[in-house]
Amino acid sequence: MSAAVLFDAVFRRPAPFTVRHATGAEHRFDPVAWCRDDLPGDGTLLARCTGPTLDVGCGPGRLTVALAGRGLPALGIDISETAVRLARRRGATALRRDVFDPLPGTGRWQHVLLADGNIGIGGDPARLLRRCRRLVRPEGRVHVEAAAPGTAAWSGAAVVQGGGTELPWACVPIDDLSALAAATSMRLLATWTEAGRWFATLAAH
Repeated sequence: MSAAVLFDAVFRRPAPFTVRHATGAEHRFDPVAWCRDDLPGDGTLLARCTGPTLDVGCGPGRLTVALAGRGLPALGIDISETAVRLARRRGATALRRDVFDPLPGTGRWQHVLLADGNIGIGGDPARLLRRCRRLVRPEGRVHVEAAAPGTAAWSGAAVVQGGGTELPWACVPIDDLSALAAATSMRLLATWTEAGRWFATLAAH
């Protein structure tokens, strides 16, 4: 995501963009929402984090800051330098890192967050979940925000509409998560919906 889009979002200027997969499926992003202090549904997700939490794809740090405000150790990571700068400005502890890079606390996090559709990061949800399983402690939990049931699943290279930039991304509907968890040596513990958003908690077998 460009720095200009994020800065527009910070000042509440509309900056939505869409990525389109070769199948014709689309995923719409709204950076303005990420820059708010909270979104409807955040509370039920945050309530499931009861210990040290890694916020993958933290963006401007909305959830990382909220976790710290609850007295929990929380680290946000994002590949965008601008996102990390904005997160730190809000008071978040954040690093510019790819989730597949070496990370602090590997194997010791109690929770990993893949919020705001970040199960799509990298375009390969199975690879991402296997990585998250290695990031958490044996009894750890991975909390995922997925697409609504009945949404068409897709993964791979998508194109940012209007810009032509290629983005490796994926869309995973909530009803596909059980099979995806099984394929990555994880198990689906719970699913829930709040404010039109769909969530799940996974754990290692």
